[in-house]
Amino acid sequence: MKSSIRAARHGEVLLLSLENPSGYPRLERAVLSSLAEQIGIAIFEASIRGIVLSGTERAFAAGAEIQELAELDAVGAHDFSRSGQQVMARIEHSPKPIVAAIRGYCFGGGLDLALACHARIASEDARFAHPGAALGILTGWGGTQRLTRAIGRCRALEMFTTGDVISAAGALHIRLVSEVLPSTEVIARGIQLAKGRD
Repeated sequence: MKSSIRAARHGEVLLLSLENPSGYPRLERAVLSSLAEQIGIAIFEASIRGIVLSGTERAFAAGAEIQELAELDAVGAHDFSRSGQQVMARIEHSPKPIVAAIRGYCFGGGLDLALACHARIASEDARFAHPGAALGILTGWGGTQRLTRAIGRCRALEMFTTGDVISAAGALHIRLVSEVLPSTEVIARGIQLAKGRD
């Protein structure tokens, strides 16, 4: 089942929601391309003050599509890594605030995406992990650097090497997220933050 992005305006804020019929959006190549395009347009749209990235109630993003990765040759893997890095860099260096409103699972490439955002808030049922070590892979989208900057070298190494799942409360404790809220309030709070009004 293919993932997609649904765009909706909430006044001065653009909400980009990752979707998948399964409830577990994946960061497929087409999704990354669409995300880069829509953020690029929003950056130059004067009526948009900020952007919120979200997923479904089940998952912010469950990472890259493993089947796509398995089919890549060396050149394709390099290109896929570079395209993901470019999307994350576009988010990180956006002149407008981009907020990750995280519900459910935020794993692998999904965590890389959240880390590229300027702010991260989570629902009480959110879960975070970088399970690549168990699959014999390591993120190629800049997550190793951003996670280290966000929570420190020791904790980042522990997350990468163990693949342990961290609860929302644990993520708040290590400052991976700045707020934990009921699931029903996360999107609205993200929109409020993206407007630049606390």
